[in-house]
Amino acid sequence: MALHLLKLCVGPSSIEELEARIAHHRAEASRLGQAPVTAHVTRMFPKRAAAIAGQGSIYWVMKGALTCRQPIRAIEPVTGSDGIDRCRLVLDPAVTPVAPRPCRPFQGWRYLEARDAPVDLDRASAGEVAEMPESLRRELVALGLI
Repeated sequence: MALHLLKLCVGPSSIEELEARIAHHRAEASRLGQAPVTAHVTRMFPKRAAAIAGQGSIYWVMKGALTCRQPIRAIEPVTGSDGIDRCRLVLDPAVTPVAPRPCRPFQGWRYLEARDAPVDLDRASAGEVAEMPESLRRELVALGLI
């Protein structure tokens, strides 16, 4: 069974902003002649990396709600320009909206068991909720209506 990571998304405040940031970074890498890899660097290396890489996703929390996910392709150790060891999460560039739910702020990342992960938002599984604007879904989550 896959294991996932849960992390606060710092910067983008919506799925559209996250997708725009990913597209910008990939275009910039291509412009510089580098491979357009989507990655996120974090300080700590997950002890349970083998259960995550290639199987799990990173679930993003934006503005107090768990809103979307990206599959994690690989987890690699890297050393920053400051000489400090870090963890590089190589992500799929596709962002998948999930059934939103409230989430309190926290530092770092948390493990998320597959049984506790929200379902992907698509027409078949979420009906009309999937077609709502993200801002409306977020308001309904804050009100406890979805």
